[in-house]
Amino acid sequence: MKLQKATAEDHILLTEITKKSKAYWGYSEEQITEWSNNLTVTEDYIEKNNVFNLVEETKIIGYYSYIIQDNNQVELDNLFILPEYIGRGLGSYLMNDFLERMRNEKIKKIILDSEPNAEQFYQKIGFRKIGEFETSIKNRFMPIMEMNL
Repeated sequence: MKLQKATAEDHILLTEITKKSKAYWGYSEEQITEWSNNLTVTEDYIEKNNVFNLVEETKIIGYYSYIIQDNNQVELDNLFILPEYIGRGLGSYLMNDFLERMRNEKIKKIILDSEPNAEQFYQKIGFRKIGEFETSIKNRFMPIMEMNL
C-alpha cells in the first residue's frame, strides 16, 4: 500500500469509489443517483484541494481529501474505500496518514460531516460529535464532528 497525490485524471475513478463506498451502507441505486452531484469528484476539485489516493500495486482502492479553512482548521471532506477493502484497517491507515499530515502542518482543529454509519469509526479515532443536520432523507441526520489536535 502506498499513498500518492491524486491528479485531475483520477476524477472518474475517485467518483466511482465514492459512489460504491456510499452504496456499501445500503443506500439504493436511486438514492446514490439523487446524491450524484455531491458524490462527484471533479478535476477542478482535485486541482484546488488536497486529495490523496490509496494505491495497492497499481490500483487506486480509496482516497481522502481535505480543505484548509484557515491556518488552524481543516475540514476532512472525503474518506472513501472500495467496499471489497472495507474492514481491513485501511480507513484507519488513511486517517493516520491524514492526522500525521495535519500535525506536521500545525493544524489545531479538524472538522467533518460524517456518514451516519461511520460516526462510530470517527469516535474511536478521537472525534466528538458537536452537532448534526438533517439530510435529504427524512429522519436521517449527518453528524458534525471535530477533533482538536
